[in-house]
Amino acid sequence: MEVNPFENAKKQLALVAEKMGLNPDIHKFLQSVERSLIVKIPIVMDDGHLEIFEGYRVQHSLVRGPGKGGVRFNPQVTLDEVKALAMWMTWKCSLHNLPLGGAKGGVCCDPKKLSKREIERITRRYTAEIISIIGPDKDIPAPDVGTGGEHMAWMMDVYSMQHGKTVPGVVTGKPIEIGGSPGRSGATGTGLFFVIERACEKMNIDLNGLTVTIQGYGKVGKKIVKLLSKRGCKILAVTDSRGGVYSENGLDVDKLLEWKEQGNSVRDFKGDSLKQITNEEIYTIKCDLIIPAAMENQVTEKNADQIDCKIIAEGANGPITLEADKILEKKGIVVLPDILANGGGVIVSYFEYVQDINAYYWDLERVNKELKKIILDAFENVYSIVKEKNISYRLAAYMIAVSRVARAIELRGIFP
Repeated sequence: MEVNPFENAKKQLALVAEKMGLNPDIHKFLQSVERSLIVKIPIVMDDGHLEIFEGYRVQHSLVRGPGKGGVRFNPQVTLDEVKALAMWMTWKCSLHNLPLGGAKGGVCCDPKKLSKREIERITRRYTAEIISIIGPDKDIPAPDVGTGGEHMAWMMDVYSMQHGKTVPGVVTGKPIEIGGSPGRSGATGTGLFFVIERACEKMNIDLNGLTVTIQGYGKVGKKIVKLLSKRGCKILAVTDSRGGVYSENGLDVDKLLEWKEQGNSVRDFKGDSLKQITNEEIYTIKCDLIIPAAMENQVTEKNADQIDCKIIAEGANGPITLEADKILEKKGIVVLPDILANGGGVIVSYFEYVQDINAYYWDLERVNKELKKIILDAFENVYSIVKEKNISYRLAAYMIAVSRVARAIELRGIFP
């Protein structure tokens, strides 16, 4: 990666610490992670030969509660990436006032080149290797890029077999049949929609006719495309990992979704007036709203000047670097930061965890009602500081999140 994500995360923290006058000792405490576990994952492949994969589980801060964070299967996974994601999870949980800390995990592998049995072996061995530091009262993994409900079912099974009982609360994002929550799979996109809708209200922007481009057409991208198009937005461009398509007249999102569900790439989607684009080119299209919903470091100082929109809503974690943030702010572009905008996933993961440990399950109506309340409460807290101090949404969100974690450290003290 051209930009080290953990260095970017630490720079963000340093900027916020300076702005809010954070105690230097607490800043020092928060800029490093509490625990990093690197594990070797030996797997006998389908053809009989042995491959060694490397996996990680990082816990940035558990001062406010058990760790919470996804598990990523991607060939670009590094320890520093996982550290950054764990730190961002700390701030995200704090901002939404969840009694959880920040954690993250990953395995450096390419799921697209592996069979289902090989992926299952990797998932199960990875779980066995990190089993000593996870659990309902320690650290609760969830799906992320390259993983889903099936992976969580395997993780839960390994943990449960080692503990001699079924422990559904060890992971979230599971299939509903084994303790998952309604609404979890689309929660990040649903929460993102609630934030975009409220932000547009504050800015007196009508969603009907709003032009949108979206980088990333996974769980988050699919959900937000569906919700925004239903509200009358015009989806101009969508990309996945291989590229995408653009139409100034707007895409037929129903046909695009059907095409993608058949296992096809977005870039091969056919239609009138469609133009193939790359993931880099999507940021050169003039529109009202851009949603980066793929990976980190997509908007940098190299392409930030090319962006022409009113709002960027971060569906992914860390898609904008610190240097790019400064350029976008000068251009007057409102950035709805990741720890606020895509908090729906961890909020509903928290709901799933609560349901599991109480063995009492909610319906979808209750899940979405509680999700909307929590994420919009966070939005209003951020918005009030934005207006009061005339600062960016990211800085306001970080000030709230960091101050809560700092206060928890002050109250608990430093052991021994």
